Amino acid sequence: MSTDTPAPDAPSPAAPETATSAASAADRYLAMQRSDEFVGLRRALRGFVFPMTVAFFLWYALYVILSAYARDFMGTRLFGSNINVALVFGLLQFVSTFLIAWLYSRFADRRLDPVADRIRAEMGEVTHEHGPRG
Repeated sequence: MSTDTPAPDAPSPAAPETATSAASAADRYLAMQRSDEFVGLRRALRGFVFPMTVAFFLWYALYVILSAYARDFMGTRLFGSNINVALVFGLLQFVSTFLIAWLYSRFADRRLDPVADRIRAEMGEVTHEHGPRG
């Protein structure tokens, strides 16, 4: 009995073809992950998601802080007797959420999906041969 660990690329004696093809699929996935196209896709996604997340959290924090510490301002009546600044800001939270979702959908359709589709098509034969996990 040997205590040597086989190399990761070495196929197991029981299933030499499966291990080799799984290793080559893993190598292809790693190569794609390091490709300029995939790096650009991740950079584009982060370039949208991070600033939008920060902007939304700041907007929400402003609403909460004003509600807690600027009660007179938030209680200022705008229309009629029941519509005040706090109510308008609260409703604008919903509007901003839907706006961000719509903007992301447009951004993804134009900038992310075409690149992701190209990557998926390029990697398609690996996925179809060995299932979604390689």
